[in-house]
Amino acid sequence: MTLFNGVYPFYLQQRKHFVFDVSTIIVIIVFLTFAATFLLIIPGIRGRARLYWIFRVLLSLVVGVVIVAVQFTGDWESGWVTANTSYKSFSSVMVKADIGLHVGLAGVNVTLLGDPVNQVNETIDYNEHFAWSFDADYDHSYSEGLEKGLPSPILYVAGEYRISGHYASATLWLWHLHILSTGLLLFPGWPSAPWLISNMLFSMPVLIYGGYMVLTTGAFMIFSLLSFSTVRNSLICPIQFGTASLLIDYGGSFWLTLVIGLLCFVAGIAIVVLHYFNPDLLKTFFDLHEVRTEDCQEMTEVYINPQFMSNTQSPPQPSRIISSGM
Repeated sequence: MTLFNGVYPFYLQQRKHFVFDVSTIIVIIVFLTFAATFLLIIPGIRGRARLYWIFRVLLSLVVGVVIVAVQFTGDWESGWVTANTSYKSFSSVMVKADIGLHVGLAGVNVTLLGDPVNQVNETIDYNEHFAWSFDADYDHSYSEGLEKGLPSPILYVAGEYRISGHYASATLWLWHLHILSTGLLLFPGWPSAPWLISNMLFSMPVLIYGGYMVLTTGAFMIFSLLSFSTVRNSLICPIQFGTASLLIDYGGSFWLTLVIGLLCFVAGIAIVVLHYFNPDLLKTFFDLHEVRTEDCQEMTEVYINPQFMSNTQSPPQPSRIISSGM
């Protein structure tokens, strides 16, 4: 192993896509399978109830797939900057590169792409992941990056979030409450939470309590956004590369979670209001009112056998005993 301008060469490291990964694809496939299965049985539902079932089931699946999928995405916030920056520690070599930051609930991805890619006799194309989930240690990931000799821009950005993580450790735990409290069964044995409970209550059916759990689901999603914003604003200083600043803004997963959270609020409030002010309409939407009407109609319809009634109404005839003489 030789030195390059007094600095050890870089080791290769497994790289991870900063937006989608295998877990996200698996979640989407699972929910698409549920949707396809439901579409196969929907022709068996009669009349207007079919439309109500389609709306309810697809809405529930959309909420569920968003709640689970955003746990694995890396675009809760992101930012890019093009700058001339030092490439290696303890070296005056400067390179021009695009530096990107992608933050998710599972960790941080920092990308470094040279402009051009081949500079200083090396290929500058890095995408490094620093995990901070329950079973990961961000400090350990950062230490591994130091040992592997990652480029200075990557270590600088990761170091900023490492410092801010120490100051916001309490709010980082609030991030993970989103995983526990919005209906995620990420591992076998985890308890059911509001989204799953609401679906069970609607099927029992206990509509008012299902509406309350939908409201709870939306509340936890908004709560996770607030805690994420708290950590986002905990950076001690702007990330500077010379005169250029790395500008960071909320990403697609953040806004998607906000939309679904507000949708849960609207749906929950609508269910609660209808329960108290127009319960018949609510029962019709959940296909309860029509079922009870059909049951009553079936109970009132009586079929009478005319032959049986004529036999029961006529009095019995006495039998005659005929005696014959010897």
